[in-house]
Amino acid sequence: MQIGFIGLGIMGRPMALNLKKAGHDLIVPERASLTDEIRAAATVVPDAKAVAAAAEVVILMVPDTPDVERVLFGANGVAEGLKPGMLVIDMSSISPTATKDFARRINERGCDYLDAPVSGGEVGAKNATLTIMVGGSETAFARAKPLFEAMGKNITLVGGNGAGQTCKVANQIIVALNLQAVAEALVFATKAGADPVKVRQALMGGFANSRILEVHAERMIKRSFAPGFRIRLHQKDLNLALQAAREMNMSLPNTAIAQQMFSAVAAAGGADLDHSAMVQAIETLAAARLAEA
Repeated sequence: MQIGFIGLGIMGRPMALNLKKAGHDLIVPERASLTDEIRAAATVVPDAKAVAAAAEVVILMVPDTPDVERVLFGANGVAEGLKPGMLVIDMSSISPTATKDFARRINERGCDYLDAPVSGGEVGAKNATLTIMVGGSETAFARAKPLFEAMGKNITLVGGNGAGQTCKVANQIIVALNLQAVAEALVFATKAGADPVKVRQALMGGFANSRILEVHAERMIKRSFAPGFRIRLHQKDLNLALQAAREMNMSLPNTAIAQQMFSAVAAAGGADLDHSAMVQAIETLAAARLAEA
């Protein structure tokens, strides 16, 4: 297929290259930040409108709700270049409510729309092992599934438009609370005089084991906070959760606490660190610091 891909950051770049490896043609908009690898792999056109005009399917992987709206409906945006029968896939993590509106506006142009946010971080994007949570029609999902299979492994049609984004918000709640739990446990163990390396090793053999304990606890202990998924992006996702909770008149107390931990790290200049750096806020509260043995 002719695939337009907009949003070539930490996640989007390897996702797009995996589509290329699967035999698809890439069309991307001109940006000063385009790498030589992308320029060699793709046809570069002036803007999002030109991407849509040249593509069969357009995929978005941008940071936030306003970015998706601008790329889709702004001046020289995707919507201006769409032809009836095309498919637009938003793989960003954004507002479920806004997603439903974006889908309606794209549908009015005779095109299909899927919201398909992902989980798995930079490693999953590079290895084409992302979890992909999809909202939209079964027909559009069937059309897009070969593309998803080039980028991910666990691919689920959750429901109609907006359901994929709702699932991603739920995912981000679970990840944030796991990060907080692992950080608190390791800092507790350190404060009590135990070796956090050996504590992690022991816990990985029991019921407390998780991907967060396997991957992010090691980052916490080694203080390896180069971003796979930035704190500011996880803050954005938890803001979506808390906003939706207010709209539904429900409480998410532990999600709110996790957001405050992220906010503490961000306030100290860590907004662009990996979200495993949440441990820094826990360390400050405990006056104790993890140290690799």
